[in-house]
Amino acid sequence: MNVEKITTEAADSGLPENYAELKKAAGRSADWRARLSAVEELGNYPHRQVIDILSRLAESDPVYTVQEAAYLKLKALGENVAAPSKNKPELFKGITKILLRIKKSLPRNHTYKEFKEKLKKMRIDVYDAYEGEKGEDFDKWLESKWSSVK
Repeated sequence: MNVEKITTEAADSGLPENYAELKKAAGRSADWRARLSAVEELGNYPHRQVIDILSRLAESDPVYTVQEAAYLKLKALGENVAAPSKNKPELFKGITKILLRIKKSLPRNHTYKEFKEKLKKMRIDVYDAYEGEKGEDFDKWLESKWSSVK
């Protein structure tokens, strides 16, 4: 099947022409900005497949900003959905162990910057989710975690 035919089929079904790309973006665990962008665009299409994607993101995305955007789009589409909770204890179960493993993999006298870069390389999903969740406070939060894990 060629791309032109897929694009025509998506448009005929009530889905956006770039549905495949948006669906893929909505599933990118290491890019909350791509997920948010996909939510914003998908939310303009009242289609069951879109509603399923938005529902999944509203319920389980680790970044509250993405959850809230998906929730608002679902409400605008007339869906009866529960508002996401902003109070989550940990985005990733065992975050302290994850950070400790990364810290121990570095030389004893490593810097915070080296730790941050290693986290980004080893666990981009964790890095990205907390960056999205913490916003401007991300570096302050991460540096605090770095200095407290032993």
